[in-house]
Amino acid sequence: MRFGILGETRAWRDDGAEVPLGGPARRALLTLLLVRPGEVVSADRLGDEIDPDGALSAHALQSQVSRLRTALGSEAAIERAGAGYRIAVPPDDVDACRFERLAQDGRAALRDGDAERAVTLLRDALELWRGPALADIAEGETAQAAAVRLEEQRLGALEDRIEAELRLGENRVPELRELVGRHPLRERPAALLMRALAAEGGQAEALVVFEATRRRLADELGADPSAELTALHRELLSADPSPSPAAPPVPLTAFVGRDDEVAEIADLLRVARLVTLIGPGGVGKTRLSVEVAGDVADEVCFVELASLRDGAGLPQALLGALGLRENGLHLGSGGQTPLDRLITALSDRVLLLVLDNCEHVVDAAAALAARLLATCPRLRVLATSREPLGVIGEHLVQVRPLDAQAAARLFTDRAQAVQRGFTAGPEVVRRICAALDDLPLAIELAAARLRTLHIDDLAARLDDRLGVAARGSRGVDDRHRTLRAVVAWSWDLLSEPEQRAARRFAVFAGGATAESAVRVCDTDLDTLESLLDKSLLEFAGGRYRMLETIRAYAAERLDATRDGESVRRAHARHLLDLVRTADPHLRRAEQLEWLPVLAAEHGDLLAAVRWAVETGDGETALDLIAAASHYLWIRGASASIASQATALLDAIGDAPAGRGEEYVMCVLSAASGATGRPVWQRHRAPAAKALTAAWSGAEPGRYPVVLLMWMMRNAGDGDAHGAFALVASQGERSDPWVRAAARYVSGFGPLGAGDTTSAERVFASAVEGFRSLGDRWGTALALDSLAGLAGTRGDRATALALTDEALALTERLGALEDSADLLVNRGDHLLAHDPAAARADYEKAAGLARRAGSATCLAAALRGLGDIALSTGDPAEAGRRYDEALDRLDPHWIKSAGNRVRTLAGLGRVAEARGDHTAARARYREAAESAAAVMGTATPESLRAMGLPETVVEAVSAR
Repeated sequence: MRFGILGETRAWRDDGAEVPLGGPARRALLTLLLVRPGEVVSADRLGDEIDPDGALSAHALQSQVSRLRTALGSEAAIERAGAGYRIAVPPDDVDACRFERLAQDGRAALRDGDAERAVTLLRDALELWRGPALADIAEGETAQAAAVRLEEQRLGALEDRIEAELRLGENRVPELRELVGRHPLRERPAALLMRALAAEGGQAEALVVFEATRRRLADELGADPSAELTALHRELLSADPSPSPAAPPVPLTAFVGRDDEVAEIADLLRVARLVTLIGPGGVGKTRLSVEVAGDVADEVCFVELASLRDGAGLPQALLGALGLRENGLHLGSGGQTPLDRLITALSDRVLLLVLDNCEHVVDAAAALAARLLATCPRLRVLATSREPLGVIGEHLVQVRPLDAQAAARLFTDRAQAVQRGFTAGPEVVRRICAALDDLPLAIELAAARLRTLHIDDLAARLDDRLGVAARGSRGVDDRHRTLRAVVAWSWDLLSEPEQRAARRFAVFAGGATAESAVRVCDTDLDTLESLLDKSLLEFAGGRYRMLETIRAYAAERLDATRDGESVRRAHARHLLDLVRTADPHLRRAEQLEWLPVLAAEHGDLLAAVRWAVETGDGETALDLIAAASHYLWIRGASASIASQATALLDAIGDAPAGRGEEYVMCVLSAASGATGRPVWQRHRAPAAKALTAAWSGAEPGRYPVVLLMWMMRNAGDGDAHGAFALVASQGERSDPWVRAAARYVSGFGPLGAGDTTSAERVFASAVEGFRSLGDRWGTALALDSLAGLAGTRGDRATALALTDEALALTERLGALEDSADLLVNRGDHLLAHDPAAARADYEKAAGLARRAGSATCLAAALRGLGDIALSTGDPAEAGRRYDEALDRLDPHWIKSAGNRVRTLAGLGRVAEARGDHTAARARYREAAESAAAVMGTATPESLRAMGLPETVVEAVSAR
């Protein structure tokens, strides 16, 4: 017989039939006896706990025991022992005892490092629970003590199970959030949640969990976090949340030959800073560079340039490969070009930059490599190209065809992959490889044909196609012709549906998912798989790709047909449908799920926009730019589309009828580029008119994100008052995101008037609006403003908590620049009370800013370090830091204004410390003029909160 007391008390016979136990008194009696099966429980205790009112007499208790014996039968004996009773059943027949055993064994397995066994045991243990322990007896010392003990063990087993699952790589963040919510004072779930978040890259969010736990422990228990939780906190503070650069592509096949070349090139890179692998297409330059990159000890960033149409997008391609954004969430780059950001990001970084397929952008690649190598002394570059870059200091390595032995091994290896048990005489293999000039790509294409051809037939066909004879030495041009001929031969062997799908696939710049390829190519999965079998396509990471040499040939074939334009239009339409589908999700909690989906299509999105602009399809181009703008902004890649947006504006002039809002988005996109200021000045007024028309009627516009983009652009360089009025007026719209955005913008009205109480109320409402939708981007913007107000009124604890929450969100969005900005803010909040913590934040912010390539945020961090030096009595170090900061600040960008004022004021204090009062007055005057230029309506209190001396506050107030 089996018994259950983990929930309602129940009993089952061996055949699974449940035993009717009777009323509450009998269930309570059985529960008390089963707490410790085989142990005696006194009659007095049984009577007191079954009926605390004392109404259960000894005779009544004996009657209940007798009835329970009858119900259980002979399978479970209830025995009289002295002054009490006991039940004679094996402990493992009671679910509570079995649970305790399994939980103990599971914890032992976890301690021994056997996570899989621990998970199995602990899941079995927890599945025994059907409800609260001892649910049929609520009072009594024995029952309460046993219930508390079992519930504590249940919670411990749950924590053990989650820890074991985390060790196996499972995601348990949602469950841990719920557990922390139910047990806010328990430290182990908080620690597990912190580790789980950190494992997903959410270090800042993990720090928020620590801060919330620390506050609750202090407020409710008057206690500090344990040593273990504090150590975990320190560990997370030292973690680096920077994104990893793009890794070299994972090879799908074994590397054959060239081991000596890999070693030689790796050795060369130890002394040379620019090495270029040159050779004809298909000779194996890319694969060789991948192997070399895997052989070096330094960090590697692999940049594929094949999808670029021209060199204009090269800096953006490098930023993307490094995992860096072109701008922060607040819109704008502080006057920095993409190249400036690259230099800042790489200036002190030990990195091997691999530039693959440079030949079609060789001039731009050469100029960029030369500039980066000149300004980033720890950087090395490995390039692949069909021609040299022509940069001083370049070391050239001619990549030649495989030697005869390696070529034969490659052919045999690939042949065995498509034909099990493949064997062939060395003479015929050598004849085939010689016909193919020992070019790796040509060999792979030919070997793939052995699925349907006999090797002798293959050799004969190649002889016929290539006109093979005794060749002797052959030059690069001859090898180009050989490869082209092999691609053409392989192409001609395709069926018509396969050729049609292959040439249509050429429109994809960055590969395609199966769904996208089927739709755009108007084909089916069987055809794609057939092209994969024949080495015309590759498949990795959930996407089909086409080698660039084959793609170039396929594109020629597509252009030779009548359906080239219709396929490219279908490609553009597919991308438009995708970004339109994703757009509303980017304003909701699903944004983290959709951002990677769109990022994978980034190259194709740019290609679709370029095609629409170049072919004069202005409507499609406008629609694509508008629908993609929210994605590009959150990803920090708005500038990647700026040149095409500018060309489109040149073609269409002012807003076309029916697409005023799309025109505004195009203007904002064009203005985000390095040369966007003239475009903005030319189009700002008609764009303002078009946007007002789109958002002044009863029906809202189609692209809500335009409201914040417009406000932020105008705040720095435009009609801030008009933009404020337009956006703030949208507060009654039905769309909750629009209402939240309107509240966020509205908060700056009372803030500018000095009414910080009203501003705080409005910003808090915006935070709740964005947070309820799950929009991390909007929430982070509003939290930043709210934290600033808390700091202004001296509420350091609230300012820190809000800043930490905003940090967690920007980190999840990959916004390093904004994370650095928030770390500086946190350091400012800590400066007067915990200089050591403030220094740590400033130093971490400086590291993030360098990684992000943000000179402006680096300047802010350096200013903070200058404040630290000044507060610790080191004016020389402070002056050095302030000077470095001033050199990096853009005087024309609004985000730099506050730090510029503080930096100038700091230099004034440094001059005062040296006794140079004339220089101090000059610096204070500069600070006052800078503050008045951007904060003329700021209150003295807000200026003092920035740490400005009274001389500056008085000067600004006097104006």
